[in-house]
Amino acid sequence: MSSPSIKSIETKLAPAPVGPYSQAIHAKGWIYCSGQIALDPSSGEMVGDGDVEKETHQVFNNLQAVLKESGAQLKDVVKTTIFLTDLKDFGKVNNIYAKFFQGETSPARACVEVSALPKGGKIEIECIALLG
Repeated sequence: MSSPSIKSIETKLAPAPVGPYSQAIHAKGWIYCSGQIALDPSSGEMVGDGDVEKETHQVFNNLQAVLKESGAQLKDVVKTTIFLTDLKDFGKVNNIYAKFFQGETSPARACVEVSALPKGGKIEIECIALLG
């Protein structure tokens, strides 16, 4: 049973969860976004044909849709975690990341290499945002 101060966030503008989790949770002014991969929300298919830059753009499109549904924006993000299947892609991803997070304060961030991601993706990003 969930607490009345915890609300599940769902939007059709981001891929539907494929398991027992929410796209995001709103809890006491905080938005906890589940990790997004490069799935097209309308087709459910991966975007990018293995191109990490195209995947990264789709991941940000998905995150922005979930944040918008929750009442937040990228400027409200305080922490991200990036999962890459190859850290050699870090420079490409970092360039795109910097364009999405333009502003006075960039979020805190961790980036880790993982052995695999769902659907053969090359990148997954999760984030935490503060409404306010």
